[in-house]
Amino acid sequence: MRCTAPVRGHRTSSGAAACPVCGRSSYRSYPSYSYPSYSSTSYYPSPTPPRGSGGGGSTGGAGGGRSARPRWSPANSPVTYTPNEVAALDRYRNKVEAVGPRAESYDLFLCHAWDDRRETATELHNLLEAENVSVWFSEKDIILGQPFMREIDKGLAKTRIGLVLITPAFLKRIESGGVSEKELSELLSRDLLIPVAHGVTYDEIRSVSPLLGSRNGLSTDEDSMQDIAKKIAELVAV
Repeated sequence: MRCTAPVRGHRTSSGAAACPVCGRSSYRSYPSYSYPSYSSTSYYPSPTPPRGSGGGGSTGGAGGGRSARPRWSPANSPVTYTPNEVAALDRYRNKVEAVGPRAESYDLFLCHAWDDRRETATELHNLLEAENVSVWFSEKDIILGQPFMREIDKGLAKTRIGLVLITPAFLKRIESGGVSEKELSELLSRDLLIPVAHGVTYDEIRSVSPLLGSRNGLSTDEDSMQDIAKKIAELVAV
């Protein structure tokens, strides 16, 4: 005689009793036992949302899941937005549409800290230009020997909207009242400024500049620099 458990199973007392081997054992004296059915929602903890998937990020533009599609983003766009990002960026899109394209102008004025000019600012500039966005960038647009502040002034006049790369170095610069602070003041006064936080939170920004911190935008805590460049390119396309 062979045990029928491999075929019929012995999860109930009647199943064990029907077995020619186990039916003779003390197993049949055990009470009937049914296994509980655990669902993934009632037993296993929910997985931690991945970075950038919308878990209440630092920008005030994260959260709500990446399911929103802003009106200016092409249907075949490779980047995704959270509903809060769409809400934060919509004000800048309205400004872009109001200004419209102008002859002999740049899409963006890149405001950044002097300390970031060779690395982070250059990376963002190059990614934007790869997306066919024209960017006024002091590292390439200030001609050697020309008055520095006058060239910045002309650059501000030629651009449709500003982009500020906010880093720890940038916050230090605006606290000390350097060139970055002057660029920022002008862009804030025109309300033409898209903030991109890199290595800082919007709470940290607000502690230094409440006006700047109140303008939620994008953050590398939520997106890669490449995806941020793609989002900005979609935002300024007219």
